[in-house]
Amino acid sequence: MFSPAVLAAVRARRAGLAQGAGDLVTARRLSAGSRASARLTAGLCLAVLVLAGTLTFVTANDAAVQKTFLQTALMSQSAAEITRAFGTNVIIFMATQALVMVLGLVLALARIAPGAAGRPLRWLAVAYIDMFRAMPAIIVIYLVGFGLPLTGFPGLAGLSPTSYAVLALTLTYGAYTAEVYRAGIEGVHRSQVAAARSLGFGYARTMRYVVLPQAGRRIVPPMLNNFIGLQKDTALVGVIGTIDVFTQAKIYSANQFNLSAVTVVAALFIVITIPQARLADYLVARDQRRAQGA
Repeated sequence: MFSPAVLAAVRARRAGLAQGAGDLVTARRLSAGSRASARLTAGLCLAVLVLAGTLTFVTANDAAVQKTFLQTALMSQSAAEITRAFGTNVIIFMATQALVMVLGLVLALARIAPGAAGRPLRWLAVAYIDMFRAMPAIIVIYLVGFGLPLTGFPGLAGLSPTSYAVLALTLTYGAYTAEVYRAGIEGVHRSQVAAARSLGFGYARTMRYVVLPQAGRRIVPPMLNNFIGLQKDTALVGVIGTIDVFTQAKIYSANQFNLSAVTVVAALFIVITIPQARLADYLVARDQRRAQGA
């Protein structure tokens, strides 16, 4: 931190000397370097202040924050069972992700169905997407998890809480994913469709062989972001009795009057979410480089 500050001062002094000697090119170069070193110093100071503030907060009041959230003994004691319960969240996420990709594509295709014949499909798709995007996921989970068993509907009334969780999250995220698909499809230039139709392709073949392959490459980054949100929302399924990772952590916390077990849950989600976020960033940057190269 001090080296950039010293370097900024040295460069500023040399810039002044160069300007006094009439060497304006060198003076400007040294001035630019001095400003860059000064900005680096300010950034490092801010980072140190944030770190110091965080450590002060954790250790203040007889380390109350550390004792409440970061007791290593309780964290290690609960880690095994919480990790096993996390498997339920992973199962829900993987099953929902597969179903969501299918439902979202069907909704997107219905949303853009052409002509007067496709108008009823467009209306239904818009109504579905608007409704499920408007409702919080936890409300959908509650209605599905407690409502369907009360209906006594054959095939839906006797499912497990995990199955209801998958169904509810599929209904919710299918609406979001449909809009991602639609954005990708509409992002394909119309000339591609015109070229396919001029070759004798019908609407279905044009979508299958021309539009959807190109749209699929475009929607990978936003789709990953969508699935990161889905992954985190699996922590909501405990509201209908699913013994997921958050529910297991709450049991430990209630017994120990401490939230260190919940910190383990947060750490597990962070461990599997951050790599996906970085992958999404990489894919976005790669697409930008390709676009600039083109």
